[in-house]
Formats: sequence, C-alpha cells, structure tokens
Amino acid sequence: MEIDPRSPVPKYAQLREILLDWIEESRLGVDDAVPSERELGLTYGLSRMTVRQTLDQLVDEGKLYRVPGKGTFVARPKIEMSLRLASFTEDMRARGFEPGSQDLARRVAPASGHLARVLGVAPGDPIHHLERLRTADGEPMAVERSNIPLALAPELDRHSLAGRSLYRLLEQEYNLLLDSGEQTIEAGLCDATDAKHLGLTAGSAVLLLQRRSYANGTCVELAISTYRADRYQLHSTLDARRSGTG
Repeated sequence: MEIDPRSPVPKYAQLREILLDWIEESRLGVDDAVPSERELGLTYGLSRMTVRQTLDQLVDEGKLYRVPGKGTFVARPKIEMSLRLASFTEDMRARGFEPGSQDLARRVAPASGHLARVLGVAPGDPIHHLERLRTADGEPMAVERSNIPLALAPELDRHSLAGRSLYRLLEQEYNLLLDSGEQTIEAGLCDATDAKHLGLTAGSAVLLLQRRSYANGTCVELAISTYRADRYQLHSTLDARRSGTG
C-alpha cells in the first residue's frame, strides 16, 4: 500500500493502517522490531514528524512500545476485560495465562460508615481487607483490594491464596457461591503506590474497577481494583434495538 496524497484521511492515519496491516501480514510477534522513523519516512515519502505522530499514536494505543536507544517494537496484545462474574485466577487461566498473586497487605479492621452501607453490615463490624498484586505469566496486571465481612468468612486470613482463586476458596471453605454482582469501570490516573507495584509511572492511565459480589442476595465482597490500561481493553456484544421497543 502507498500513501494517497489526495485522500481526505490524514497521512499519519493512513500510515497507521498500513503499519497495522503490515504487522499482521508479516506475522510479527511480540517484541519484534518495526522499521525506524527514518526508514518509514523514506519508504512512504513522509516527514519524520508525520511518522513520529503515527508511532506515538500506536504506542499510546498499546500496540507498540519504545525502548530508548534501541527502537520501536510490537507490544503484547491487550487482554479483554471480563464483564462477567469471574475471579482473576479463573479468567487468566481461561485465556491461557498463568495467574499469580502477591500479598501486599492483610488485616481486619472495623467497617467505616461508607463501607458498612456498601456491604450491608453495621458500622464498626470487623472486615477483612485483602490487598494483592495480580500477575499474568509473571507480568504485573492489577492491584486488587477486597473487603469481606469477617462474619461471613471467619479466619479467612489464615488461608493462603497463593495460586488459588479467592472465589473458589469462599465457595469451598465457607459455602459462599458468588452468583451475581455489579461492577463499575472508569478511567483514572495511577497513584505513586500502585504505580510502583504495577511498574508504571505515577500518573499513567489505568482502569479503576469497583465490584460488589453477592451470594444468594448477601453482599460478600466489595473489590476496588486498579488495572493497567495499557494491558486491558473492554469488549461487549451489542444487540440491535428491535422495532417497536421505543
């Protein structure tokens, strides 16, 4: 393909499509190098500023990454974020990744007024707070903070979660089968603490998740998590509106 100077589509946008097609047709893998700004400029008759704009966009989209002094390379494909009630462990294994978990903090503390209202308990009731770094094939992916009423899962802090799904543990040890939930997802900026755990720069774009999970109508968990936006994307199926539905 060539750049069409008469096209209403900006040249940097045309180059973006050309590069994406070339990466796919050439079957380039993760960490494979793409041509330099100079090479792309000479090949397509573009200024380095235009080429840089294209590469910057692809880096921002998470399709490429740069290594200073070495070049630009193909990035790992983003993982589609699950929009169903599933644990991180189960979700990663279903996608062919090896899930991992590192305990960052565990404690039992009295519920604040806000947390008590969300979980449906009395203010001051003891709550398990579990903070974990979640990984896929050893790569940091998310920081998860789970809040679970102590009355529903006594001595939860004595159970190891290494290589084990929290949801599976709740089902097997406490007969708490999580059967429904509600989740909100919004864009955010990573604070310094989570950035250190996730290998990001403070202020990097992240996805902030808040999920309430229920077992037979009882709220079992409030999870507040920070996910790397450069490694996740959202996908959903849309049904066409039927005639006469308003």
